Amino acid sequence: HHSPPSPTFGLWNPPSLQGWAMMAGVKDKEAFQRLNFLYQAAHCVLAQNPENEELARFYAYTQRTISKRLVQRQDPSVKRTICKCCSSLLLPGLTATVRQRKRAQRVTIVRCLTCGVTKRFPRKPGYSLWAERPEAQLQTAAPHPAQIPAETGQRSQMSEDLKDGRKESDNR
Repeated sequence: HHSPPSPTFGLWNPPSLQGWAMMAGVKDKEAFQRLNFLYQAAHCVLAQNPENEELARFYAYTQRTISKRLVQRQDPSVKRTICKCCSSLLLPGLTATVRQRKRAQRVTIVRCLTCGVTKRFPRKPGYSLWAERPEAQLQTAAPHPAQIPAETGQRSQMSEDLKDGRKESDNR
């Protein structure tokens, strides 16, 4: 079993199929597995024979349309490896060219060799995508205060404090 090639575009690495790892708790596990399979298949087809670009494009296009239809967000590392215009996998030296520019701002430019569309990614030091930040990760949230049944003793004490005009901090 071959793992797909993992090219590097500047400061970010395309997924080694952990692109959807943060989506492990997805609502539809079968759809997740199907999307993952299509993405792997596209990489494997190109790795075995670079002339099979049309088949790889078909797999990537199918993967993208399924994720759109199911309204399932793709990880940015996955989206960055698929051309928005022609659905070609963007592999440096094979289906894409990658250039590093440093003018007004540092930028990585990825150009699709199939359709000619370019993508620009900023390379700011210390920059992280929203999806990679801790606050963006789904957590098991604590129940909303309205959903927690309050004990009658605590509630009556709080209402007495409010009636008397005392603050909750005064009791401590």
